Amino acid sequence: MLLMAQIENIEKQRLINFMRHTSMEVTPKGVQQIGDLNAFLRPGSTVYVTALPGSDFSDTINAARYLNASGFKSVPHFPARAIKSKKQLEEDLDILSGEIGIKEGLLVGGGVDTVIGEFASSIEVLRTELFEKYGFKKLGLAGHPEGSPDVSLEDCLLAIDDKNAYAKNTDMDLYLATQFVFEARPVLDWERAIRERGNLLPIHVGIPGIATIKTLLKHAEHCGVGPSVRFLTRNPANVIRLALADTFFGRFVNAPSSNPSELIRDLVKGIYSDSGCLIESCHLYPLGGLAKSASWLDSVRGGDFSLNQRGFDLYPSARKKLQA
Repeated sequence: MLLMAQIENIEKQRLINFMRHTSMEVTPKGVQQIGDLNAFLRPGSTVYVTALPGSDFSDTINAARYLNASGFKSVPHFPARAIKSKKQLEEDLDILSGEIGIKEGLLVGGGVDTVIGEFASSIEVLRTELFEKYGFKKLGLAGHPEGSPDVSLEDCLLAIDDKNAYAKNTDMDLYLATQFVFEARPVLDWERAIRERGNLLPIHVGIPGIATIKTLLKHAEHCGVGPSVRFLTRNPANVIRLALADTFFGRFVNAPSSNPSELIRDLVKGIYSDSGCLIESCHLYPLGGLAKSASWLDSVRGGDFSLNQRGFDLYPSARKKLQA
């Protein structure tokens, strides 16, 4: 009995350690709507700021400025296909680095069919060396464990090759950040496959926050989340409750909430069973549920949970806080 308790304590500490450096993301509009983020997030937390298709990048800059002034570490998104020009990128980087003091960003393809400006891919933006010129120390680059709706699987792999080649000739720390997944196995298999192909970049895995299954499925459709979407529809009761959510009976049926604990626990097990695994942290997508997701994350970081058969459960006091 003592040995079992010791094993559980070791696993629990591994989970806490893995979640300790979890980042979150917000939209510029979300920053405006929430107001005082200190009510939800720990001071010093890393918060990514999206640059949504069709939006003005100045909104991302203003949100990043507000976050930094509020005691957070903001990381703006740079969607390559939405960058109007090299000149505009220079102006934006000058404000972000010189005025606000931001030294980390997330460079992605952009998720749009039409190229707006001079760049068709993130590697083209990288090769301008503007991030280095403006003092950026760290840069996240997109990784796609289950493919991308915009790029073929082979092109995704070639892009990782290009990013690794670039990493050898820059002083910036580069890493791969993934879209959110629902199961650990696809991302663990992908990590091993690209490592065997030569990847040396650390990986930050996207995980879904506390949201209804309906919300998660809606976002998954637009994010290229593939086989692991089965995680949400595996239980027939969930499918029935989901189907009733927007009907007259919806008031009597609570749509099930996502519980990323099983995903996280499986990821941590996979990491510790493979000494070469390059997964180092995760990134939480609130998906519109920032307050609940932040509260849940805070409880996990504080160890306010117990292991169950597959994942873990928050302690009653932490659940009560989540429902407040």
